[in-house]
Amino acid sequence: MPRIVGVDIPKEKKIFVSLSYIYGIGQSMAKRILTQAKISPDVRAKDLTEDEVSRITTILTKEYRTEGVLRREIGVNIKRLMDIQSYRGMRHKRGLPVRGQRTRTNARTRKGPRKTIGAQRKKETAPAASAKGGSASGGKSAAA
Repeated sequence: MPRIVGVDIPKEKKIFVSLSYIYGIGQSMAKRILTQAKISPDVRAKDLTEDEVSRITTILTKEYRTEGVLRREIGVNIKRLMDIQSYRGMRHKRGLPVRGQRTRTNARTRKGPRKTIGAQRKKETAPAASAKGGSASGGKSAAA
């Protein structure tokens, strides 16, 4: 597996798909990077030379934010929203959908598994020979 910017990319896939395994790079950005590096997007990742891998790496490090830097920046932005107690920040803090989706139904990805409130288990019923409907309570007898 070729290693680019600290990420092992799959070697059997085409390079524009393999680059999308790096956090912060989609397929369209991967194609843009490959045109800058003058590499065909149809080449398999295992067929890249060391020179081509280094060209991709230099372009990524100089012009794009990826992996740890991008994750850290996004985390800081979310923390800032929470600190200033904006609506979006409060939604992040409570673990609810941030972008206006409904929460009465759906939103299970953000909210997690259902937490049933107010439901109790039914009390266990007494054995079959209870006061209601049992054979000793005046129902039809076998002798009659």
